[in-house]
Amino acid sequence: MNKTQTTDIDGVPDAHGGYRSPLETRNASADMRIVFSARRKFGYWRRIWLALAESQLELGLPIDSQQIDGLRAALDDIDFAAAEKHERNLRHDVMAHVHTFGDRVPEAAGIIHLGATSQDIVCNADILIQRDALNLVAGKIARVIDRFAGFAVRYRSLATLGFTHYQPAQPTTVGKRATLWMQDLTISLQEIERLRDGLQLRGMRGATGTQASFFGLFDRDADKVDALERLVATKLEWDAERTWRVSGQTYPRLADAQLLNGLAVVAAAIHKCCNDLRLLANLKEVEEPFEKNQIGSSAMAYKRNPMRCERATGLSRFVMNLVGNGLDTAATQWFERTLDDSSNRRLSIPEAFLALDGALDIMENVAGGLIVNDRVVEAHLAAELPFMATEDLLLEASRRGGDRQILHEVIRAASMEAAHRIKSEGGENDLLERLKATPEFADLPFDDLMDPARFVGRAPEQVDAFVDAEVDPIRARYAENLHSKADLRV
Repeated sequence: MNKTQTTDIDGVPDAHGGYRSPLETRNASADMRIVFSARRKFGYWRRIWLALAESQLELGLPIDSQQIDGLRAALDDIDFAAAEKHERNLRHDVMAHVHTFGDRVPEAAGIIHLGATSQDIVCNADILIQRDALNLVAGKIARVIDRFAGFAVRYRSLATLGFTHYQPAQPTTVGKRATLWMQDLTISLQEIERLRDGLQLRGMRGATGTQASFFGLFDRDADKVDALERLVATKLEWDAERTWRVSGQTYPRLADAQLLNGLAVVAAAIHKCCNDLRLLANLKEVEEPFEKNQIGSSAMAYKRNPMRCERATGLSRFVMNLVGNGLDTAATQWFERTLDDSSNRRLSIPEAFLALDGALDIMENVAGGLIVNDRVVEAHLAAELPFMATEDLLLEASRRGGDRQILHEVIRAASMEAAHRIKSEGGENDLLERLKATPEFADLPFDDLMDPARFVGRAPEQVDAFVDAEVDPIRARYAENLHSKADLRV
């Protein structure tokens, strides 16, 4: 086969003959792909041109209502093939769409983009797209939190072995551990909301941000220049006060660095949660959903790999590593602007959103279908609990009149013998049997003292408090999002 073949044997264009991003084909949802679609972007460009022309008409420039009506009627009638042809000729994407719009509405061709520079259109449209994307991300984080909250409440009291340094530690509960994941996601949601609510339009500023072109159009009437900005923002259904006070040719590219960092914060929360779940899957305590016909390994038929969490960690790592693009771009802009930002932003910003979107859908699917193997959880805790219970046993024996120092030495010696049996002989933990055989501890109510619920502190109440204080307000804010369900494409 010809390595450059782009058609099939019948001469039909081959949809599989060229590269397609896995973000499009495997990961990102239809909703997020629509947000970053050409139709959404160029549709916003046209709406900004319309808002600019309408505002200029209202402020007295020689534009007539028929021209405005023509532009409004053609907002979504985009000839993409014509635009591509214009761009191949002009080597300028914005001017290609100015011409395409003008071809569609020839009576208005002369007033499209009047006084504007490319970034009056591109930057403002980018902010509208980022708003849409951040809204989508926020809703999905809320859904993941909601799913984990249901899980946490269900397992609020199921005692489980805690881990610090991935070594057995004081017990917690399965539900309490899930609140730690929710807490990270709550922090992430707060950051996404802060970014969304802090977005600012660039405004109508002209070539280097001085508004010189609009100042000239309005015969150096500063009030009309200011009014133009307010009108355009309002027509775009945007709070006019949320506009950058000053700009160069673009809005500050540090805002993009903040945006990418915010998305990376969400990705880090997902990554941490998925790593925990992958470790728990190895312990066979908690597992992600696994479908009836799902194959875990092409070679090892028995395997049940945590492939969804693994995939989410991979996507999250990709997002986290995009942060440097925003910082580098912001740091290397020369004076009012250099164009090296454009080619990088076309990749880093959409792909950060698309990858995070895929990871969030996976996370929602996992959180809503987690499987807890209660008996395994209980067995692992039972194997370690005797060591953790020794302090309670010592205190109870002391209250019954025992000498604390003697009791301590009995426990120490028995613990060392039990640990040797476990590590050197592969035997079970027989510490309790050893202590029961000593006169110092023989009369203690071991069954009562070894109840796992005694060792989890206020973990169940902490679950309830977190859900009440943190999750329920999120559920209220995002009530309309909570009933949607992620559809994993692969």
